[in-house]
Amino acid sequence: MKNALGFLLLLLLCACTDSRKNANDTAIFRYNEHANVTSLDPAFAKDQRNIWVCNLLYNGLVKLDIDLEVVSDIATRWQVSSSALEYTFYLKKDVQFAHSPDLSAAARQAIPVRTLNAHDIKYSLERLQSKELASPGSWIMDKVAHITIVDDLTLTITLREPFPAFLGLLSMKYASVVQPEAVAYFKNDFRSNPVGTGPFYLKRWNENQKMVLRKNNSYFENDEQGTKLPYLEAVAITFKNDKQSEFLEFAQGNLDFINAIDPSYKDELLTTNGDLKPAYQRTVTMVKAPFLNTEYLGIYLDSKQPEYRNKNLRKAINMGFDRVKMIKYLRNNIGVPATSGFIPAGLPAGGVVKGYEYDMNAARKLVAIYKKESGDTNPEINIVTSANYLDLCEFMQKELEKIGITATVEVMPPSTLRQERNKGNLNMFRASWIADYPDAENYLSLFYSKNKAPVGSNYTHFSNATFDTYYERALTLTSAQDRKALYVKMDSIIINDAPVVPLYYDESVRFINKKVKGMETNAVNMLDLTRVQKN
Repeated sequence: MKNALGFLLLLLLCACTDSRKNANDTAIFRYNEHANVTSLDPAFAKDQRNIWVCNLLYNGLVKLDIDLEVVSDIATRWQVSSSALEYTFYLKKDVQFAHSPDLSAAARQAIPVRTLNAHDIKYSLERLQSKELASPGSWIMDKVAHITIVDDLTLTITLREPFPAFLGLLSMKYASVVQPEAVAYFKNDFRSNPVGTGPFYLKRWNENQKMVLRKNNSYFENDEQGTKLPYLEAVAITFKNDKQSEFLEFAQGNLDFINAIDPSYKDELLTTNGDLKPAYQRTVTMVKAPFLNTEYLGIYLDSKQPEYRNKNLRKAINMGFDRVKMIKYLRNNIGVPATSGFIPAGLPAGGVVKGYEYDMNAARKLVAIYKKESGDTNPEINIVTSANYLDLCEFMQKELEKIGITATVEVMPPSTLRQERNKGNLNMFRASWIADYPDAENYLSLFYSKNKAPVGSNYTHFSNATFDTYYERALTLTSAQDRKALYVKMDSIIINDAPVVPLYYDESVRFINKKVKGMETNAVNMLDLTRVQKN
């Protein structure tokens, strides 16, 4: 079956033309989304499928560039008070809401064509706090005390307490600006009748089938030569859930890119080293980039079993398997072996702390120390995982046997695993942490003692007084360099105490038709088509 698939893909990629193409193909960007978009209301932009489309329809005060730096979007600039409590934003003058020409006469009368002002920002952010709306993004406003309008183009957001990552929170799609009149008119149907300020507007949406976005001709951005953006005339999105079918469509030229790679065809596309195979290099560009996701095994430190509470044994587990070999042969080098701290590369403190590398002899010595001190001649652990990561855990199982640890692997559905982990019923569990916002505090909060599950996300129940002191101190600092120094110290404590076993730092991988130019990504894997062109 694999060989047949590979042969078919080669035939399709070698095809020079496609009879279904038309003269306007260079103006339309096409991609497929495996799961149907559930809402075009940015207040519900919780996962990638919704986030990507909302990024094409809306803007926020700020956004992230390709280096994850917070840069201007609707705001031209901002000031932060010396107390780090007040953020004053100054807005651009020429930002206009985009309205579909297909709006009914009643909708056009109720929703005026106008430029954005500070009142729209205040409305959009405070809307997230509505209990009736029940937005999953309401938490980004938890630290906001109040929002004050200074004038039509100026507003101040005052926090309850300093939070240096606040600008990162405002870069999330939850914080996008919507037109209040459109929300009032459409009410619950705003999910399918979006009105934002982005580079595109919604033309058509047949749920579970197809979505079409059209160019917003009044979009406020120009390129360096003064040309109006976006370059594309339209974006066409299909919703096919079969990944092999998706790739066949891409190979035929009916899709312009695919995101990530499915195990069913990864060996047909990639070499063992993770490079694109020569047969595809003429028509496809592969782009790998750091992705703010650390894959790890968590260890419940309040376990009744001594194996999990013993630091030497936890360190032995960290040293007792070859991460480089694991990623090469089981992931085709998609991902970076986690031989640094818990914070992934792509963040200022990421990749700084020295972590654990494969050292069988050192691991065996630590296991021997544990056996001598505890009297336990046969330490046993149980690793709980979902089916998608079974191969990684079985690899570890075999490796740990070589250093004197008996490991069993248990498979649970992802939802059950999360529930049991949150209750403290799992001694060792596979997990991942994807950053909600681009600040290392997002990762270190997993180890703050006041965040212990089920109240917070400290699933390991790690507790360290020095770590807590550093964590609380970092929240008061406005200097990025000062925070970085504390983040590095906290990451070092995590590595030394070993409440987790970092496996790898994830990477996003995209396969892009060579006709597409200007498609950039960042470590949150955002889809930005504002400057994309097709030859």
